[in-house]
Amino acid sequence: MKRLFGGGHDAVEETYRVAMPEDAWREKLTPAQFQVLRKHGTERAGTSPLNAEKRDGVFACAGCGKDLFPASTKFESGTGWPSFWEPLEGAVGTTEDRNFFMTRVEVHCADCGGHLGHVFPDGPRPTGLRYCMNGAAMEFKLA
Repeated sequence: MKRLFGGGHDAVEETYRVAMPEDAWREKLTPAQFQVLRKHGTERAGTSPLNAEKRDGVFACAGCGKDLFPASTKFESGTGWPSFWEPLEGAVGTTEDRNFFMTRVEVHCADCGGHLGHVFPDGPRPTGLRYCMNGAAMEFKLA
């Protein structure tokens, strides 16, 4: 799949290992997953059951199944979205997001390019990062 990034500035084209036409993504995903992963949507705070998930395991992309975050890096951020201080190596990519009159860092799945959420520099040690993810973009797998 090729995806263009950039709004009002130079677009960057990325190609992903897992690619499907939009209609195939619509069939595979729930409406909420499609809105978040493929249309860069955001679920309402506090609505994801994954926000309360505390078991040992891994959070994976709901689009392609790629393992993204080990449960050991999840923390309670108080934001209403599942938050992590570090992804698995090579699991995610980031892109500058200039929507809504601000600059943020978007986080997407490294394999399918699905939008997961954003990363902020206000997380706990050891990284100081807060990967604020949409629960609709992920599934939980027990260890």
